[in-house]
Amino acid sequence: MTTYLACVGTRPEIIKMAPVYRSLKERGETVQVLHTGQHDDMAHALYRFFEMGPDYDMHIERKVPSLSNLTAELMQGIDEKVAQAQPDVVLVQGDTASAFVGAMVGFFRHIPVAHIEAGLRTGLNDPFPEEKNRELIGRLAHWHFPPTPQAAANLLREGIPAHQIFEVGNTVIDTALWMKSRMGHDHHESAVPPDVFQFLEDHLPARLMLVTAHRRENWGQPIRLIASAVGALLQRHRDLIVVWPMHPNPAVREDIHAAFSSLSPDCRARLCLTEPLAYPALISVLAHCHFTLTDSGGIQEEASALRRPVLITRDSTERQELVDAGGALLVGTDPHTIVQTASMLLLDSAAYQAMQLSQCPFGDGQSAHRIADILTRIH
Repeated sequence: MTTYLACVGTRPEIIKMAPVYRSLKERGETVQVLHTGQHDDMAHALYRFFEMGPDYDMHIERKVPSLSNLTAELMQGIDEKVAQAQPDVVLVQGDTASAFVGAMVGFFRHIPVAHIEAGLRTGLNDPFPEEKNRELIGRLAHWHFPPTPQAAANLLREGIPAHQIFEVGNTVIDTALWMKSRMGHDHHESAVPPDVFQFLEDHLPARLMLVTAHRRENWGQPIRLIASAVGALLQRHRDLIVVWPMHPNPAVREDIHAAFSSLSPDCRARLCLTEPLAYPALISVLAHCHFTLTDSGGIQEEASALRRPVLITRDSTERQELVDAGGALLVGTDPHTIVQTASMLLLDSAAYQAMQLSQCPFGDGQSAHRIADILTRIH
């Protein structure tokens, strides 16, 4: 029997690792979870929801708000926990600091690393630092699980041997579809916080736009521009309502509130600024929205599984497959572009329907089963 250690610490990693954890356990494998502490309160709620530990729990200090300090703390802590766990395989997901350091520790300790969601690239320095994290993990991992043909091609172009690359789809689709099926019979709308639930009850059937913004490159002026575009859309379209779960960073919240300070009372009544939503609540709101305006990679994928159009507030995306398939548009942070493109989706039903993809480009909901089948066969 093989012992796997899943090294995760952020909300997206947990969501995407959960189906792999479940699939390996179903095959009788030993799977342990190391929580690195990158996200804490939100993370533990997800661990409880997915019933996946953690078996090892780190508490990072973050005394200095720098990537160097975070990386150093993660390196020391993850190395200590891996020494305790003595796994046969380290599992990492995506492009976070936790994933990069987990892969580095596995390499240092001669433990093979399996990289889930491998091969995503923009070819630019953005997103920062994630683009470099995933490039470096590509040099450290032993097995690579890209979600799409494009991601697999990226790895081949970088010299990764073909026999170490397994295109499997994206596990986030597994989780989103699993969640959608549970919503159908478990009434997970009840997971939506009371303030958001009441806001939706008061305003639906108005059309809902879900907004999220958390990327480091969008902090400051870019997020103020996004907020000004949202305000302009509320003024232009009286049947539009907006739910915006805000990033916990105080500076980000201050910028958002400042941008809406002069909004008219009528428009402000159709805007719900709220705390970050728990995963079941987020999927519920995403399933009910007309479209989403986001810089989140995970939401791009989840929205595609739920057939919701995506406007991406970035100049590039490592999920270009969704743009190429017609389910997303890159709008950047220019208010005029955002307003014009969002208005098109609100006014042109044919354009809207064209962005409701019948087939998700990121997977069919069976990615984790494929990963588990491959790992149990080759290790």
